Amino acid sequence: MRTTKASTLSLKFRLAAGAALLSAGTILTALTLYLGLNEVAQRLDAAVASETRVARYASLSTQAATFLVVASEAVQTGLTPEIRRDRIAPVADQLRRTFTQLHRDVEQAVFAARALGIDAQSRYGTQSLGLARMEALLGSTLNGLEDDTNDANRLRTHIDTFASGLDPLLSQAVNTELLFRNNIMSGIGDLRLQLTRIALAIVAGTVLAVAAFYFGLIRPQFNRLDRLRRAATQIGQGKFDVALPVSRLDEIGQLSAETNRMAAALIARRDDVQAQWDRLNDTIAERTEALRSANDALEEIDDKRRRFFADISHELRTPLTVILMEAQIGKTGSPDPAAAFATIEARAARLNRRIDDLLRLARSDTGQLALDPDRVTLGELTEDVAAEVQAEVDNAGMTLTIDAMPDVAVYCDRNWIRQVLVSLMRNSIRHARAGRMIHVSSVLEKTCAGVSVTDNGGGIPAQDQAHVFDRFSQGSSATANEGFGVGLALAHWVITEQNGSITLTSPVPVDQALGDAPGTKIAVCLPRANT
Repeated sequence: MRTTKASTLSLKFRLAAGAALLSAGTILTALTLYLGLNEVAQRLDAAVASETRVARYASLSTQAATFLVVASEAVQTGLTPEIRRDRIAPVADQLRRTFTQLHRDVEQAVFAARALGIDAQSRYGTQSLGLARMEALLGSTLNGLEDDTNDANRLRTHIDTFASGLDPLLSQAVNTELLFRNNIMSGIGDLRLQLTRIALAIVAGTVLAVAAFYFGLIRPQFNRLDRLRRAATQIGQGKFDVALPVSRLDEIGQLSAETNRMAAALIARRDDVQAQWDRLNDTIAERTEALRSANDALEEIDDKRRRFFADISHELRTPLTVILMEAQIGKTGSPDPAAAFATIEARAARLNRRIDDLLRLARSDTGQLALDPDRVTLGELTEDVAAEVQAEVDNAGMTLTIDAMPDVAVYCDRNWIRQVLVSLMRNSIRHARAGRMIHVSSVLEKTCAGVSVTDNGGGIPAQDQAHVFDRFSQGSSATANEGFGVGLALAHWVITEQNGSITLTSPVPVDQALGDAPGTKIAVCLPRANT
């Protein structure tokens, strides 16, 4: 990385200063144009006002001529003084109104000329003197014409005096206004020439400023940015040996320094990635071996699933075989048809329950199970369970003892809990048949109640207890392959869905054991029903 003596002046500041200078030039141009146009507008307004006054003087001349005609006619016809005054009065009133308007025009001109100085105001003010003289001449003539006399020569003298005095005053006023207008128009031309020169000077200055701004600041930064772009392209191609010069510590200089540091970091990162890639290859090899082992485990689980469906088929076929046999016996003429139908009914009920169990199991996996909780006592639950499994207990040569249940009710789905307890007892029949005993007792807690099932079997190994509630887990005991491996998983799901708990204890404590064998105790606790 090449580093020279760096300047700390910020690029943002330099760009802002250049932009400020260009903006100042633009503002100066706009201000000059505004002031110039405003001055032109004022002069044009003054010229228009002068034209208006000239037109007003022309109207005054016409009205004065009309006055002379009407007055001369009134004198020549010898009208009485009253009629003469009435004949002259409308024309005289019109002249007075015109004088009033001219006075107002002159006052406005004097007010508008205040920006031009006292001399301009004085020149406009002299017009008021001429108007006053003309207005005084009109008043003197009207007073003379209103005399109670019919002397035509005397009256004509007043008329001649008005005519001879008004004409030079009116001509002087008109000439003065024309002189004002010509001066104003001449000033507008001079102002235009002055504005043109100023505009050309501003344009020249702006061109020089823009050229200095571009060649002195913008173009060098473009060159530095081009070097940065080429360095970025080089880095993008994987060539990290970049060394940009850092001649200034402005924004581009800082970016160049950061690019140099980034390139050095990328070189270090590339070496680190290569090392990690080598380690990743080793890890992939290890994971591949682990995946191979997992596939073997899945194949074993698949074998257990196939065995599960084979067992289910056997469970369904047995009651169907009995039903078919009893139906054939009844068809050929059974000596005791009631017993045959009772057997058929019992086997069909057993088959129906087994199908319900399968449906519940499938729905529990998909989350579509609809529980129907209600109030049920512990005594009712144990009676239902005992009635269903007693025959199986007897066939296994085992003894089932049930403690007297307290008068306690729980809130649960009666059919599901019956199935759970039946499944727990069948597990004891299947796995603890050598112990010969199954004991059912009550479980009473502060907020929940339930029953426990204890057997005198060989117990569950410690390494299997963490997985007994997992689906298709059958443990490693001698009887692990008997049954479906779904009883405890289903029981755990049903109990927890109803805000209850299920716990396993193996071996059973000595004070609760049924014999010398380790035994297993499974306790189910459900929420108490509100009394």
